[in-house]
Amino acid sequence: MRSKLSTLFDALLPVIATLAALAVGTVMLLLLKVNPIEAYAALWDGAFGSANSFAETLVKATPLLLVALGICISFRGDVINIGGEGQMIVGAVLATWVGLTFTEAPGWLIIALALVAGFVGGGIWGGIPGVLKAYFNVNEILSTVMMNAIAVQLMNFLLRGPMIDPAQAELASKIPQTARLIDEFHLARLAPTRLHAGALIAVVLAVVVYILLWRTIWGYRIRAVGQNPHASRYAGIKVSRYMVLALLLSGAFAGLAGAVQVYGVNYRMITDGSASGFTGSAGFNGIVAALFGQLHPLWSIPASILFGALLVGANKMQRVVQVPSALITVLNGLVVVFVVSSEIWRHRRQRRRLAAAGEEEAQPKPDQPQVQKEAGQ
Repeated sequence: MRSKLSTLFDALLPVIATLAALAVGTVMLLLLKVNPIEAYAALWDGAFGSANSFAETLVKATPLLLVALGICISFRGDVINIGGEGQMIVGAVLATWVGLTFTEAPGWLIIALALVAGFVGGGIWGGIPGVLKAYFNVNEILSTVMMNAIAVQLMNFLLRGPMIDPAQAELASKIPQTARLIDEFHLARLAPTRLHAGALIAVVLAVVVYILLWRTIWGYRIRAVGQNPHASRYAGIKVSRYMVLALLLSGAFAGLAGAVQVYGVNYRMITDGSASGFTGSAGFNGIVAALFGQLHPLWSIPASILFGALLVGANKMQRVVQVPSALITVLNGLVVVFVVSSEIWRHRRQRRRLAAAGEEEAQPKPDQPQVQKEAGQ
């Protein structure tokens, strides 16, 4: 019973962490002389109060889920991908190029090619740090962050030069954006809202990633390398190859998120010069969604919806109770900090339980009485 309660507590840790973050947010709202009940009611209403609000939450959750699926793969392989922002950008650039170049092709074909291009582009951008990690022992955290910066500069160059909207090219104050995709290249809407087919694609891929990680030999090897690379190497698994594969797939899903964002929401690439100007920080928020879902693809679905709800609902909370926009950023940041901290604490609890179990096994057991057969029996 104690073991079951401990497991249940670990499973609920992300929820407890979120509630703790909201409790700290309550204190901040009180200091600003704002009614916390009214503020959080506005947040809930903004995220789930109507069909349109819920659709916006799902739209915001879609790129988070796709990034989170890639994070589940890379973190299970014990390689940390902080480059989701750059991978989203590169995937979106390639997908947009496909749509702007082949304008005479059928819409279904271009959408399929664009999604594949985004997947491949993100995979290449994630695979580069994977190769550096596996074969040159370059820290993947540093390399993925540096690849983010390179991707941002590449995007700024393309959107102000070769890929700029022709309507903006002749203006004095050029807006860094591409031309708009034609209507035939837009992802289908699932309802009379902004909800698009990308949300359904993300959910289907969550099931695919679950099957990959727990029902295929490649997923088993990725997880084995993440658990113990030395034992995996001794068992004949090519550790370097699966490190690269983990980061490559992680980047590929982030690149797909960028492509879906273009073809399902924006219908063009546009930026303010920063990564978040296009991604909306989905490359970073997707990491937290994956951690909230305990690095499980299926649990990442509700986790992504939760964070999508926080992002959408926070905007209405700001409008209704007139809190500064900085408070919304702080509130989201608190949730991130508490959730990540709870994940670290959960791992420490697991290590302590394993150590305690090992010590219990190592203790000598009392000798068992020997039953001897009597002579003649």
